[in-house]
Amino acid sequence: MATHLQRRVRTAQIHDLLRDVFGVARLRAGQREVIDSVLGGHDTLAIMPTGSGKSLCYQIPASLLPGSTVVVSPLISLMQDQLEKLDDIGIDAAQLNSKIPREDERDALQGLRANQERIVFCTPERLASPEFMAVLHQADIGLVVVDEAHCISRWGHDFRPAYLDIGAALDALGRPPVLALTATATDDVVEDIRQQLGAPAMRVVNTGIYRPNLHFAVRQVTNPGQRDSEALRIVHATQGAGILYTATVKAAQDMQAALEEAGESVTLYHGKLRALERQQNQELFMSGARRVMVATNAFGMGIDKPDIRFVIHLQVPASLEAYYQEAGRAGRDGEAADCTLLYLHEDKRVQQFFLVRSYPDAAALQAVHSAVAAGETPARQDKRTQVALKLLKEGGWLHQDRHLHYTATCGAPRMVDLERLVASFQEKQERDREALAQMVSYAQSAYCRWKLLLDYFGDEAAGVEHCGCCDNCRSPPTVDAGP
Repeated sequence: MATHLQRRVRTAQIHDLLRDVFGVARLRAGQREVIDSVLGGHDTLAIMPTGSGKSLCYQIPASLLPGSTVVVSPLISLMQDQLEKLDDIGIDAAQLNSKIPREDERDALQGLRANQERIVFCTPERLASPEFMAVLHQADIGLVVVDEAHCISRWGHDFRPAYLDIGAALDALGRPPVLALTATATDDVVEDIRQQLGAPAMRVVNTGIYRPNLHFAVRQVTNPGQRDSEALRIVHATQGAGILYTATVKAAQDMQAALEEAGESVTLYHGKLRALERQQNQELFMSGARRVMVATNAFGMGIDKPDIRFVIHLQVPASLEAYYQEAGRAGRDGEAADCTLLYLHEDKRVQQFFLVRSYPDAAALQAVHSAVAAGETPARQDKRTQVALKLLKEGGWLHQDRHLHYTATCGAPRMVDLERLVASFQEKQERDREALAQMVSYAQSAYCRWKLLLDYFGDEAAGVEHCGCCDNCRSPPTVDAGP
């Protein structure tokens, strides 16, 4: 009886918040299940497609739970966007990252200590810093949210070593409930998220990836000139805002120049631009001052622009996870949008080049262990070092205290021990090669594009055999039976 009553009270509270604070009429599929799981104190993984309202899944619990909710996100621009929206509706929130003024940082830390901030956004690098961990020990943390949770998995398409310390941070904080959010995750990635976060009993709410308003197509091209001409043609022929993704900075620069010369309203985004220029160009696109964004994969995670009508991939991505994530930035308003891959077979060599990743070898692990043993503090912003620290900790050669300081345990590892530790990342490289092969298979397939994606992600619930809106469904390829 009490449980039933508690549920009725909770339902009333959620309804009031939706109506009076967030201005939302009703929850979407999966949102209530995630919210109930979090409010019940359960570690939860929510796999929900782009535009399905993942933010409400932590904003409502944060409004009801005691203490502060810490939201870990790799996206400083998204933090600012979320902060402004929360401020507009009267929810106390703060952000902690390298871009805010020192005075704002001091105020945010003080507010966190005093439990005055309902939601605090931080980067994974900040969460792992001993100084911030010391502040968190003084605060009342009711929930930790890990946004873009696929980044913690070495099997995921966007593995970010900075995420590897989140599990240790949860341990250091006494294991508060954790909510992990992502748009895509294969079974391997789900299990790795559980392992890396130290949450083996984590509940999974998966609403599926199917979005029938996205119309997928692949255009086969035979040379770079034809590929670029086809991209220009599609941009000219398609109304509304769009993103054109390239695999390299040079390809992005060349395409942006070509579109500009053709009279298109276009801007540019890639990791080699100065931070201020990236921010300005992003704002030009988000505000509608520029119609087309040409970008590498440095652009897009967390982008909340609902009216993107087309996404074009000029070059083949590294995996179907990456392709779905990037293409999924289109049509967040639920209206029809086109997702087109321009497939030139030789372009896969670009991704093959990128697959030679900078993971640490045994010698690098030995150097990091020696540095820690000598009392030095390794530069955690270096990806090779981050992975090395994690592997050495997993192997028992390093220890992290409650403030996430590293110290060396007794003895020094032998080279054979270190070779064993790096073996898992050699397997990662092999999986990367397999993922690229599956991406190429998708590009060359004559089957329904949505069916291929659903099968890859193990999404059987959608029950789609022929979506009716992709290129292969609209115009099935003909097979020449010969004479």
